[in-house]
Amino acid sequence: MNKPETNKPGMNKPYKGKPDMKKSARSAGNRKYARPAPGKPGQGIPSRGKTAKPKPTAPVTEGMPARRTALKVIRKVTEEGAYASLALDAAMRGCGLIATDRRLVSRLVYDTLDNLIFLDYILNQVMAREDTDIKLRNILRLGACQILLEDRIPESAATNTSVALCTELGMEGLKGVCNGILRNLIRKKDELVFPDPETEPDRAATIKYSFPEWLWAEIREEYGADAESIAGYKHREEGWTLRPNLTRLGDREFETLLKRKVWQNEKLPIPHAWRVKGAMDIGADADFLGGNFSIQTPGSMLASLAMDAKRGQTILDCCAAPGGKSCYLAEIMGGTGRVQAWDLHEHRTALIAAQAKRLGLENIRPMTRDAAKPREDLNMTLDGVLLDAPCTGTGMISEKPDIKMRVTPERLEELKTIQARLLETVSEYVKPAGILVYSTCSILKQENAKQVKHFLAAHPDFDVIPLPESIPEDFRRHYSENQEEPGLQLLPHRDGTEGFYLCRMIRKA
Repeated sequence: MNKPETNKPGMNKPYKGKPDMKKSARSAGNRKYARPAPGKPGQGIPSRGKTAKPKPTAPVTEGMPARRTALKVIRKVTEEGAYASLALDAAMRGCGLIATDRRLVSRLVYDTLDNLIFLDYILNQVMAREDTDIKLRNILRLGACQILLEDRIPESAATNTSVALCTELGMEGLKGVCNGILRNLIRKKDELVFPDPETEPDRAATIKYSFPEWLWAEIREEYGADAESIAGYKHREEGWTLRPNLTRLGDREFETLLKRKVWQNEKLPIPHAWRVKGAMDIGADADFLGGNFSIQTPGSMLASLAMDAKRGQTILDCCAAPGGKSCYLAEIMGGTGRVQAWDLHEHRTALIAAQAKRLGLENIRPMTRDAAKPREDLNMTLDGVLLDAPCTGTGMISEKPDIKMRVTPERLEELKTIQARLLETVSEYVKPAGILVYSTCSILKQENAKQVKHFLAAHPDFDVIPLPESIPEDFRRHYSENQEEPGLQLLPHRDGTEGFYLCRMIRKA
């Protein structure tokens, strides 16, 4: 299983950083724009567990393409509301960067977005004004990320490239401000003040883990002593989780196929699942395009396995795009029976159809339908219904840190209403002795166990039943049939998967 990594352990420990840079004439000349940080000397920023060594000064032009691209993505996300993964993919497409620079871009984007609250809290201590122009604020965030969180980047390179980015964005007049703030940060980083974990534990945690206060409070209330492990999990797994097209390849044949690749591969403790690294553009691989394998997350695979589909059955996958679960179910059924794959939007239904065509699966029926609208003609006719409901996505924060910027208490309430309505509607289609699987990629119990608990209380004709033995015991032992807190909650720091929830129910015969 994957082990967690922590980006910022020990908020109250002194920072073991690099020697202070000498004050430059430009820095001294712009001191009016930056103020010393208040607090006790030595409190410092959080230690990253390493002692950095002095590094040579890098030319300002070195690494500029990577910083320029990273800033472009950060601005798209924070100024335009773009999704980080999509904005990063778009920026990388045809960018011409070498592999090391592409990895640097990805790291800078995700580390900056993941630590946004933390970085802003620090910057506000070394700036004369907090209401900075958002373009300058993003340049400062990127610079501070490199100075405080990236051990292998010289402080001079972080500062000089940030100043150069001001020029590129047409902010020539703010170059001195940017330079002064970042150099002040370098000088004062051992004097920065943080909330005391003893007297202000919640405030300290929100800064340390860069979580919105309401979201941290939700996780702390639901998980108690495990809350810090959940919020502090910062490991972004490199690579992809792959599984063979079961209508063409068994596990042994797929393992042989993987050995012919230049990728690193590792068998996961989930049926038919491998983790591969070193594939730069796996979507262009000939075996992927030829339909020999699929990319699918572990939680999504487990949700499909929870259905325990049989040959010849008719199963509905609601909210099915992009189609990974539908295709896995169709393959498990050996190309027999039928998988109805619905999605609300036509362009997303097209993704399902494309997946089915690539894999050669003729037992999938993609349809553009609103699963919240009842279809009385389907009542009690289906062998199984899989509802992977719309959710906050909080189980994916370690992979998609911009989720922390998007999710709000109001949005959580909206989603809970949608989830309840979907459950109410699609459960009607399950025939006696048929299976209903409810799942989300969330770690919030309001969307998961509590949602199922409310459903069961209103539907005594459904019961929670055990997971099939195709799901490994390491996961099944965390599954509960207790109707007070039913289901399986996967947690990244414990299970090495994305945060994911699933519950298996049966309509009583």
